[in-house]
Amino acid sequence: MKKTELDKGGPSHQTTDDRDQTMTTAQGGPIADGQNSLTAGPRGPVLLEDHILREKIFHFDHERIPERVVHARGYGVHGTFELTKAIPELSCADIFQREGEKTPVFTRFSTVAGSAGSPDLARDVRGFAVKFYTQEGNWDLVGNNIPVFFIQDAIKFPDLIHSVKPAPDRGFPQAQSAHDNFWDFISLTPEATHMTLWAMSDRAIPRSLRFMEGFGVHTFRLVNAEGKSHYVKFHWKPRQGLQSVVWNEALKINGMDPDFHRRDMWDSIDAGDYPQWDLGIQVFDDEFADSFDFDILDATKLIPEEDVPVQIIGTMTLNNNVENFFAETEQVAFCTQNIVRGIDFTNDPLLQGRNFSYLDTQTKRLGGPNFTHIPINAPKCPMRHFQQDGHMAMHNPKGRVNYEPNSWSEDAGPRENPDVGFNSYPENVAGEKQRTRSETFADHYSQARQFYISQTDTERDHIAAAYTFELSKVEREEIRLRMLSHLMNVHDDLASAVAKGLGITDMPKAATPAREPIDVAPSDALSILKNGPNSFAGRKLGIFICDGADADLISALESAFKEEGAMTEIIAPHIQGAKLSDGSVKPADEKIDGGPSVVYDAVAIVLSDDMAKSVAAMKPAKDFLSDAYAHAKFIGFTNAAQPLFDAAGLSGKSDEGLIELNNADAFVKSCRALRYWDRMKG
Repeated sequence: MKKTELDKGGPSHQTTDDRDQTMTTAQGGPIADGQNSLTAGPRGPVLLEDHILREKIFHFDHERIPERVVHARGYGVHGTFELTKAIPELSCADIFQREGEKTPVFTRFSTVAGSAGSPDLARDVRGFAVKFYTQEGNWDLVGNNIPVFFIQDAIKFPDLIHSVKPAPDRGFPQAQSAHDNFWDFISLTPEATHMTLWAMSDRAIPRSLRFMEGFGVHTFRLVNAEGKSHYVKFHWKPRQGLQSVVWNEALKINGMDPDFHRRDMWDSIDAGDYPQWDLGIQVFDDEFADSFDFDILDATKLIPEEDVPVQIIGTMTLNNNVENFFAETEQVAFCTQNIVRGIDFTNDPLLQGRNFSYLDTQTKRLGGPNFTHIPINAPKCPMRHFQQDGHMAMHNPKGRVNYEPNSWSEDAGPRENPDVGFNSYPENVAGEKQRTRSETFADHYSQARQFYISQTDTERDHIAAAYTFELSKVEREEIRLRMLSHLMNVHDDLASAVAKGLGITDMPKAATPAREPIDVAPSDALSILKNGPNSFAGRKLGIFICDGADADLISALESAFKEEGAMTEIIAPHIQGAKLSDGSVKPADEKIDGGPSVVYDAVAIVLSDDMAKSVAAMKPAKDFLSDAYAHAKFIGFTNAAQPLFDAAGLSGKSDEGLIELNNADAFVKSCRALRYWDRMKG
């Protein structure tokens, strides 16, 4: 029977002149027909000998690898790290020796609790992992966007993650901490109190991956060429400043665009607006460590920047989107154990456990010990060793010798080099074997209080509202009361606000602290709003237009915000756009019901008198304005927008965040504050 074009897969087949594009099997054999299985006759059974079918289905069956237990939903980007301040006096790491030198990096951002299919704007910690491809091997700085963690010892990590994951009997909730299991564990784990303050703050719902800090979390060591050691904590400071969304906004963004953070990062880099972070270090010695009020090995504690200033030593620029999400973002394997000469570990028990766990995890996920052969994981410097064989081995030693020491003079393979090889810092370690926690780890409330009192009133309100929302989803009253007893040790205002929000009138007794809290001075560095960028660069303005809208004003807004380094998008009642006052047609980027104001940092409403009433009758248009108002965004408008204000229930509203569009440059200047927070006090 003669095959039809449909049988053959349509006219997309290559001709004999296109041999360089010929489809092949994984073994390189050219394929004549990849659309039809080999059968015994046109309607007969499929034959077992169809190797093309078997290979295609075999690979499909195995193209998903086990997703990460934590940090499953991630997004990776390529870039470079440029050293701006050499620190040979602190570290002999090759990457820290030559100012101006650029090192390739791959950075993966992630949420922690949800699956790979969960939404981007879940309230959660964000992973911030950077792989440096240095000239002396890969260094993985595997951190978060929060500088502390829930627990002090890695042995508790499985319990923490089990508590926040979907319940094993019902399989939900997904990517949420607002449930009994999580808060039951947290309320029975006082050491987690500090971290929950951060997790209930705006840090857990960032506006963009580009607008959040990163932290190494743990205390590490820097070791110089003479073997002298200093303690260090690593910080990533975003050059575009810090910014978060509000909770109601996060819920709506998840519904509108669950890929919001991914799309934001892709579009920014695609447009040439490359995000940058400065790498900073807090360096201190044993004398400071001994004098500090808290144990530097305790991952639930931080060192205030007022006590140890952050020194900026370099800048990371992310400038290349991945070419294949699976090959790069999914297969990248970060391990805290991946350090280089000049950087070393400390005895932080959480870090020690991570060093053990990550290697085991990557072996499980990527099928065997040779995951370092995958291009995204492979060092960009030479690799020479005797490791060989194993699942999917790509590189193996040649010749007779595959062991050391050996006495062969030819093809003897690599040799150790004490002069440039890695040596652990010779810390004196001694003690009885025991399962215990150092008494220096026992203060669980002082830094939680410090974090709270360091926030602005707006941020404190958000923290209280977050606790109230989360605990209102907890069914067991004793869990709510137990958590409240911990908050009473943090701050009376916080505990009272949460109790009021939950309707609790009889306050529980405050939890008995393992060690009495101490008063710690506020630290402005802990607040997002105290560290605003005072710029609209990197942000996005949504311009809502209709037929007859002022063409000159729209053009002026686009020019002014482009000059600021911001992006603009046009929203209209129809995706075809609108016919402007000068007769030109302005294409729309989004239809009004597909471009809600929650995805923009500020909005401009440019309507015409003729269309104002019909626009005001549109429910999505009313939501566009009312949401922007409720979320404290700056709103520019023309006089013709009054019917829309009336329809949205905003008649007579007036504040400094509502700006009549007489001057585009003046509107840009106002938008640099990012939000008009005073509106939310009313």
